[in-house]
Amino acid sequence: MTDSSMTSRAARKLPPRILCIGMPVRDLTFRVRGLPARGSKENATHFDEICGGNALNGAIGIVRLGGRASICGPMGDAGETTSRFIFEKMAEEGIETRHLVHMPGLVTPISNIMIDPSGERTIVTFRDPELWRVRLPDADRLLEDCDAILTESRCAAFCTDLCAEARRRGIPVVVDVDHAISLREGLLTASSHLVFSSEPLQETAHVKDDGEALKKIAKLTPSFLAGTRGAQGTIWLDENHDLRQTPAFPVHTVDTLGAGDVFHGAFTLAITENQDLRSALRFASAAAALKCTRFGGAFAAPQRLEVDGLLSQAKG
Repeated sequence: MTDSSMTSRAARKLPPRILCIGMPVRDLTFRVRGLPARGSKENATHFDEICGGNALNGAIGIVRLGGRASICGPMGDAGETTSRFIFEKMAEEGIETRHLVHMPGLVTPISNIMIDPSGERTIVTFRDPELWRVRLPDADRLLEDCDAILTESRCAAFCTDLCAEARRRGIPVVVDVDHAISLREGLLTASSHLVFSSEPLQETAHVKDDGEALKKIAKLTPSFLAGTRGAQGTIWLDENHDLRQTPAFPVHTVDTLGAGDVFHGAFTLAITENQDLRSALRFASAAAALKCTRFGGAFAAPQRLEVDGLLSQAKG
């Protein structure tokens, strides 16, 4: 974050504004006793229709925790029922939507999600391949009053140039890496913070150890590097490239859907609040843990007082 943006925001007494880049998704969620076998039928014990996607989920987490969130990326045709449904949900959460780009004749992504009794989710998603051809609005418009960017690695094709421009302006760029990327990927250097899931971390580095994978990738990027490992907590490199670990909060998990995205949203917000890295990761871990105790995807994300309460309990 630049000094000028911090001064401007402080003068206006506004919370940080984070630009979340990605594709909103309509989620059809089913709670099931077990995943159905091939060719079989399974009755769900509960159904809910919500919306998600990494960016939208992260934005919900940010707003619930006291920040401001603006979402940017492609959606399907403006006349779609799905588009109208998602816009209504985002309005209810207070997420700014003016930077979303409707693409005539295309289909907004939709997911079928099954959640088993352990809280683990299995997802089948359709994303119209033409959505990747989106052209985002002008950088000056997107980066105005922007304190940080949160995006995901799969959006590299249409957001890398914007992220590079944000870094030139001193704006933090946090990237959620949830699938393997090339070691020549532009976001490796067009970012300030790269937070991998464990499996894609190892697949990206071609190393079967999270710590060694982080050290290998660190040779290619100046970005802060971390790997999330669910109940095993987060592993990360400090400024000296020494491995550190932040433990997860032990909770009774009923629904992991959206937990990782809430983690990334909370972490990005903490960075804009100038929390140190260890505190930011702890804050994000607390937010994700509380989300896992409730059904509803990111719509079960906690409020700020709940996260602060959990952190206080952990210190006591």
